Amino acid sequence: MIRIAVLGAGRIGRIHGRNAASHPDARLVAVADPHAPAAQELAAATGAEVAALDEIVERSDVDAILICTPTTTHADLIERGARAGKAVFCEKPVDLSSERIETCLATVEKAGTPLMIGFNRRFDPNFAALRRRLADGEVGEVELVTILSRDPGPPPVSYIATSGGLFRDMMIHDLDMARFLLLGDEPVEVHAVGSSLVDPAIGQAGDVDTAAVMLKTAKGRIVQISNSRRATYGYDQRVEVHGSKGMIRAGNIHRTTVEVANAAGVTADPVQDFFLERYADAYRDELTTFLNAVRDGKPCNPTGRDGLMAQRLADAATESAQSGKPVRL
Repeated sequence: MIRIAVLGAGRIGRIHGRNAASHPDARLVAVADPHAPAAQELAAATGAEVAALDEIVERSDVDAILICTPTTTHADLIERGARAGKAVFCEKPVDLSSERIETCLATVEKAGTPLMIGFNRRFDPNFAALRRRLADGEVGEVELVTILSRDPGPPPVSYIATSGGLFRDMMIHDLDMARFLLLGDEPVEVHAVGSSLVDPAIGQAGDVDTAAVMLKTAKGRIVQISNSRRATYGYDQRVEVHGSKGMIRAGNIHRTTVEVANAAGVTADPVQDFFLERYADAYRDELTTFLNAVRDGKPCNPTGRDGLMAQRLADAATESAQSGKPVRL
């Protein structure tokens, strides 16, 4: 049994904490959060105990820590966990600064401890199956990748002000998915555009809520990414890859598979509402992958370098959207 502690008992911490507590190969030992009621609620629901963050990182009865705290704390906690000899799982991003990520990864490498970054969409059963079939050559050589990711509604403006911007906060998932689907052919050029069309307050806070990015790889392959903070029909998550032998795609998941056909046409239930539903399986599979790597002494994946590369792409997209010019990497 791998003994786990969760740092952060907010929305994402509750997901990982409950998954860890119910996993057959893990035991959730402790939960830490500065907001005591949140920590107490998660601990009570999972049979764990509430502990101070400083204490958890150093405890001998903790093998691994799951970092689900605010972004500004991630790099410091990764380093502390690595120095204490813990296996570390950290939600994306490692940090909002690529330079800070580099120093953090150097510390982890020196410590020689496992580190996995939480790009959960790689573990979605549909996207994972699509990627396997790409790797098997089912549609030939990849030529064009299209990724659509649109939220049902924007987060509070108070969150926008500290998020690092849409490209670093929201699209970073899609930038990582682009690298995941390109099978090692890294993007070398980024061209981004963005607008504030959903909520004027988001623009006043210095961010955008509607954006598109074009990536071009070293081999000339092209990726198109579309993001919006508003989708009136639910949580829109789709991928399409066009190749030399055909096309493969993964669509949205609806609340049910029921369809009605009549004289007015064919209708279906709406797509699922938000990421908690859409990626429930992905979060469970992600944790299993981390635990298996720790147990078997194998490298974790996605790696810290994956976190760094996605951040560099997000930085380039931010720069391109602000300058109106493509950015070479």
